[in-house]
Amino acid sequence: MSELQQALDDYLKTRRALGFGLESAERRLRNFVGFLEEQGAPHITTLLALRWARQPAGGEPATWAQRLANVRHFATWYSARDARTEVPPQGLLPYAYRRKAPYIYSDEEIASLVDAARELPSPKGLRGLTFSTIFGLLAVTGMRVSEVVRLEREHVDLTEGILTIEHTKFGKSRLVPLHVSTRDTLAEYAETRDRLCPVTTTRAFFLSERGRGVTDWATRYNFAKVSRHVGLRAPVEGCRHGHGPRLHDMRHRFAARTLIEWYRAGLDVEREMPKLSTYLGHVHVNDTYWYIEAVPELLRLATERLVDKNQEGEP
Repeated sequence: MSELQQALDDYLKTRRALGFGLESAERRLRNFVGFLEEQGAPHITTLLALRWARQPAGGEPATWAQRLANVRHFATWYSARDARTEVPPQGLLPYAYRRKAPYIYSDEEIASLVDAARELPSPKGLRGLTFSTIFGLLAVTGMRVSEVVRLEREHVDLTEGILTIEHTKFGKSRLVPLHVSTRDTLAEYAETRDRLCPVTTTRAFFLSERGRGVTDWATRYNFAKVSRHVGLRAPVEGCRHGHGPRLHDMRHRFAARTLIEWYRAGLDVEREMPKLSTYLGHVHVNDTYWYIEAVPELLRLATERLVDKNQEGEP
């Protein structure tokens, strides 16, 4: 193990002891250390950090800035060990954060993605089953990708039809009730999973072909692959599976569709909103209200409801 690799292990261990998750940061930083070693660089430099952060060439400025920020934090920590370390200054890759407008998948697109995932090639036949089930679960529950891949067997109550989500993005835990059809699908998956992988050392609910817990990276990779296959992603130079709707948009779809159904049913959405916020695991209900202004149909429905209320209040 190289000195930089050992330093990265120590850095991650230290920050995790302070309560940080760092799953994405670890993946990026290991890639960065590998890049430095390929370049034959004995220490971190700002020039190499910038060159690495700007990958891929057609990437989003926000992604580049996040990659450089990960390096900056690591370099700041590592500079106490190696005085030659250059810490990339703030502002080298500036960007104004703008929350992306959600892509609202149609029922037909969801069905195409699940069907395409089911056909993913694998020796045991588990890969396609695992990812088609994951994509379907994301669509019908609005869970975060990280929450799904971290599910352990004891978190999935197939008798009561309830998922227990522990230590989520903001350290909150919650219960997610399931429709009976979703519960039955998960039960069928579990039965086939145990038949194909009768012996495993993990408690993860979703397994890979090797009998290990599925990772966040593998889930996103396979989603990009099937998205390209069904035509939801167009090819982009320097990006193997192109750019297009994201896996996280499954969560947006669930939230938006729920709100649209409430408006159409004539429910008091303002009163119902905290329920959806709790179900999704949002820290603030304002994060849920964002969908009303981000989705054109929701904004129209909310405006119409407001106009109706004002008219009802006229003498």
